[in-house]
Amino acid sequence: MTPRSAGELARFIDHTLLAPEATHDEVLSICREAVGWKVAAVCISPSWLPLPPGTLTTSTGMSVALCTVVGFPSGAHAAVMKAREATLAVECGADEVDMVVNLGLVRDARWVEVQAEVRAVRSAVDAVRRGVRVKVICESAALGDHELRATCNAAVAGGADFVKTSTGFHKAGGATERAVAIMRETVGDGIGVKASGGIRTTSTALAMIAAGATRIGASATREILAGMPN
Repeated sequence: MTPRSAGELARFIDHTLLAPEATHDEVLSICREAVGWKVAAVCISPSWLPLPPGTLTTSTGMSVALCTVVGFPSGAHAAVMKAREATLAVECGADEVDMVVNLGLVRDARWVEVQAEVRAVRSAVDAVRRGVRVKVICESAALGDHELRATCNAAVAGGADFVKTSTGFHKAGGATERAVAIMRETVGDGIGVKASGGIRTTSTALAMIAAGATRIGASATREILAGMPN
């Protein structure tokens, strides 16, 4: 579905604050913004979990999903550590977990191990609460096309609900329409694709959706929504 209003576009967005210097007040502020705009999720660092009860509930009783990150931003963590981090996140209320793939394993084409670490996080999450979404961050800008496709396939085989382009912290860059299109072609229609990293304008967000993204990770949510009619 192509969004035609700010409200429709908001339902694609994970309103994000992952800056390491973010303060408690700033985290609560973006949560209030997320509720006001009725975005899909708010994405914050795991150290801020759990949030106070009711923080992400709208006046009509609708809930904005709580997303956090695992193995962030490098992905160069032992699988057992990512699994433990995911367990703690879900125990503290996370509805969605965005885990960073181990790029060293990807570059070595160790696909069984890539799949295994995704499966470890999937199993850890499910042991706490069923229905939590797992998104696997591929760092698409750092990969060749074959590596990106193989990473997506390993993520899906490991139980991912989404594949995601970028952390937004890698020197190689963030999301591109080409990467999103490759990811969508690879995973088909049954898996989500999240475009994240450098998405700051309405036109860029809409281009990512046209390429196949079903989520947009962005800190510039206000600017992105401002370019759409109400």
